[in-house]
Amino acid sequence: MAAKAAHNQATTGRATSCCRRSLQGIRVGLVSLVSAMPLFFACGPHRDRGAIASPDPERESVAEYDIAKDLFLNRRQPREALSHVLKALELDDENADAEHLAALIYLYFCAASTGECRLSDAEKHARRAVELKKDFREASNTLGVVLVHEKKYDEAIAVLEPLANDILYATPETAWGNLGWAYLLKGDADKAVESLQRSVALQPEFCVGAYRLGLAFEKKGDDKAARDAFSRALETDRRECKQMQDAFRERGRVALRLGDREAARADLERCRSLAGETQAGKECAAMLATME
Repeated sequence: MAAKAAHNQATTGRATSCCRRSLQGIRVGLVSLVSAMPLFFACGPHRDRGAIASPDPERESVAEYDIAKDLFLNRRQPREALSHVLKALELDDENADAEHLAALIYLYFCAASTGECRLSDAEKHARRAVELKKDFREASNTLGVVLVHEKKYDEAIAVLEPLANDILYATPETAWGNLGWAYLLKGDADKAVESLQRSVALQPEFCVGAYRLGLAFEKKGDDKAARDAFSRALETDRRECKQMQDAFRERGRVALRLGDREAARADLERCRSLAGETQAGKECAAMLATME
């Protein structure tokens, strides 16, 4: 057990609109989760594959986890990754790293299709990871994200608030961003703005936090501040931020309300060109049609 313990360790500004776009929210939320994954795993214990030779279930579990991690992070093969990570848990049901990876993979599927979204499984594995390792901060953040998607906002806040204030957490901007997201969807725009401002202050390149800050300002009716926040989200040096379709849609919507039709058209056209078949793409196309 000592050896085992040693190796284990993301709408418009209106609340009803936020709920209707839960799947889009998952996709946006995953930008922050997926971009942070290399850090999550880099901070974990080193796995020496060369030492895995004997038929030891714990070591075999580590080997399966390593395969799953490579398939998910590097090869972009989530189904194969899930198969291996579940095998890792069959071999060792106290492998906290594998539990966390399983939660991330199940959450990833939610971004692809509602039919493949199994949030209850994601929650189960995230909770188990935290149970196995009390200071598993990355797993606590993942659990908070899952709870937000399940609309368990008070539970999410209870998980994320202490994490955001944990001086030992390496990426507190993600916890503040997810905490602000929970407050936003719960309907508390003031606390959402406060949390999200802290998030982007800690990490100016955290575009998901800036995007959510824009949504919070929209909910408060402050379109100018919302527009500034959406611009901040889109104008970072990170490639994935420059392609945030939801942020282009929302900035275009705000520009329309502010009477800036030229800017609105540019944002809505960019939104549509990114992916016309998505819900956001269709909404942008519909708004453009009304401008003709």
